[in-house]
Amino acid sequence: MTVVELLESLVQPALLPAPPVVPDAVGSTTVSEVVYDSRRAVPGAVFVALRGQKDDGARFAPQAVARGAVLVVAETPTPAGHQGAWLAVPDARLALALLADRFYEHPSGVLRVVGITGTNGKTTTAYLLRSILEAAGQRCGLIGTVVYSVGREDRDATRTTPEAPDVQHMFSEMVDNGCAAAVMEVSSHALALKRVDGVRFAAGVFSNLTRDHLDFHGDMETYFAAKRRLFEMLPEGAPGVVNVDDPKGQALAGIASRPVTYGMRNAADVTPEPFDYALSGLRFTARTPRGALQVKSTLVGQPNVYNVLAAIATADALDVPHEAIESGIEQLPGVPGRFELVSQPGDDVVVVVDYAHTDDALKNLLETARALSPGRLITVFGCGGDRDRTKRPLMGAVGGRLSDVLIVTSDNPRTEDPAAIIDEVLRGIPGGADRNPARQSRPGPRAPDVLAIVDRRDAVTRAIDIARTGDLVIVAGKGHEKMQVIGERELPFDDVAVSRDALARRRMRQRVG
Repeated sequence: MTVVELLESLVQPALLPAPPVVPDAVGSTTVSEVVYDSRRAVPGAVFVALRGQKDDGARFAPQAVARGAVLVVAETPTPAGHQGAWLAVPDARLALALLADRFYEHPSGVLRVVGITGTNGKTTTAYLLRSILEAAGQRCGLIGTVVYSVGREDRDATRTTPEAPDVQHMFSEMVDNGCAAAVMEVSSHALALKRVDGVRFAAGVFSNLTRDHLDFHGDMETYFAAKRRLFEMLPEGAPGVVNVDDPKGQALAGIASRPVTYGMRNAADVTPEPFDYALSGLRFTARTPRGALQVKSTLVGQPNVYNVLAAIATADALDVPHEAIESGIEQLPGVPGRFELVSQPGDDVVVVVDYAHTDDALKNLLETARALSPGRLITVFGCGGDRDRTKRPLMGAVGGRLSDVLIVTSDNPRTEDPAAIIDEVLRGIPGGADRNPARQSRPGPRAPDVLAIVDRRDAVTRAIDIARTGDLVIVAGKGHEKMQVIGERELPFDDVAVSRDALARRRMRQRVG
């Protein structure tokens, strides 16, 4: 399409009252790409300059033009001396989203797109829904925290919800690869930064809202307002699936034009019959408006009951046959880094890796683990640097209260001092501050209730070494991640691999003994 045809998508009250005037030579140019990074500009590209927290993309317009960009779209007026066409708009992020949607020819109008938001449970719910839709015969793409799946190819995810051109490009690839549906995790950052504006959602799902990302949003109400945008974007008649056991879910039920509810404590459209859970998985009956389903899943714990109910409620509202819902849930083998069992049946201890990185997620994880452990519960976790500091002592309090042995270590310290982060975690644990790693860098032979070990590999290894037969070791915080960010460097690190190495050495020692 030409530049003029592309820019027609910007004619709306929030952006432009009429089609913009651009030089004829520019307007008739065939657009090759819509980009937000000047380094990705190519001849024929339209470069949209975004304002970031630290910089303004308009500064990089000359580089984009030098690489062949024919038009710059920005929130600032044309700078003096600029060579080339420039279009000023009041909201560059909205412009980027609408331009990307138009450039890729509205792929979400072809796909059945389900958006999932909430603090915890997005990834597992997304995996469940993809499995259900594929069991119903619909090839389904996935955009989320762990992976981007475009139908014939899986790619490691770089962020939960990418920028708008990347989202629309992947939707377009899904259409080309024969997908009929797509499931995507929609982060609060993405909603606040309008990365999914222009997407036509067939359904929206809300899991829960607990403390997280306050370094970005500032307060819980602003955080919730970002989540609420997904439901404000739903087309008339599209189901808005909400967890009514969460007060914010109850609020969202009043926003959606077609609310569909699920829960365990409050009256809802989709509810479970009484159930028990074990390390082998979940078994229960779910009640829906279209009748009962039998749930058989390898997923573990009460938090996953909520995730299963969310997937059932969404699929049921989209008229997916119950046989496919049951089959899709049963066929899902697990989710990377979500209560991932890494020990083997012959091991004398159980080791689980999980992504829990908020106080609420850690609480749910440890309460689940406590009910499954005949022995002690040993927990390893840390908190990320350059992120919300308010949750650090809260996570320390949860870990100290629910664990028999707690090892506080590094997560992704980024540019912060990892020992200082650990100190902030320890402040939430009664007596924990006395175990500062600077004063106890090498724990003695007897493991106290709380240890502080800066090196994460040493911490995970120590936890597995001190475990007794029947103990359950939880390694929390990083889950599926394969890198650790220390300073400005990304270093290879995998909790699953480190845990398996420690377990292998434990087995060898036992055989030698």
